[in-house]
Amino acid sequence: MPDTSLPPEACQTMADVRAGVDELDARLVDMLATRFAYMRAAARIKPERTQVRDEGRKAQVIANARSRAEAFGLPGEAVAAMWDDLVEASIAYELSHWDGQRQG
Repeated sequence: MPDTSLPPEACQTMADVRAGVDELDARLVDMLATRFAYMRAAARIKPERTQVRDEGRKAQVIANARSRAEAFGLPGEAVAAMWDDLVEASIAYELSHWDGQRQG
């Protein structure tokens, strides 16, 4: 489905804004589906369950998101908190798939 929403600067009404937000939310979920597909790949590739949680990598991913957000003038702390939740959900998802692939 093509994006028919207006860019933010062209919005004239709240209906325009809401249409843009709804379209963007749908695209974000699509991107999350791809991110979680990478978690399934990681579960397949990692030989040990203990490798699923990597605190160093988690910190790096969150720092990258914070830095990118701040470069756009966004609140870095809020984005870091969202990414912390995202990474934790990703770890739980990956663990579930890791376990499922190795059951009996």
